[in-house]
Amino acid sequence: MSVTLVSRRKAETAFAAPCLLTRIRAGFPSPAEDYMDRKIDLNEYLIKHPAATFYCWTEGESMQGIGIFDGDLLIVDRAEKARHGDVVLASLDGEMTCKILDIHHRRLLAAHEDFPPIPIPEGASFEIEGTVISSVRLFRDRPR
Repeated sequence: MSVTLVSRRKAETAFAAPCLLTRIRAGFPSPAEDYMDRKIDLNEYLIKHPAATFYCWTEGESMQGIGIFDGDLLIVDRAEKARHGDVVLASLDGEMTCKILDIHHRRLLAAHEDFPPIPIPEGASFEIEGTVISSVRLFRDRPR
């Protein structure tokens, strides 16, 4: 899965929208609640380290198994130390990719059976650009 950098700028404005107090069923309908919970600012909710956070667009199918699809927007935090099993944005020999970090076997893993693991050879140019915190998927077209 390749990625396209969108921005490294901190969000300059806050936008807090109302949030329903209860979770919404994705199966059978349930009675609606009459009131909203506190407002949620997505910048506050999703971005822990604003100065170290950036966005990028995804391209490809290799991460579909964990819910990252072609065209999704990733929120990536450079300040979060990547751990075994984290989804990371990595550069391997100059190629940027989004994969699951397998520290124990020194490799990057796709989340799709058609894509083999990518070994990280000794001496290779390898850098973790950041840990993927979240992805955003639009259900209606929006301009990029």
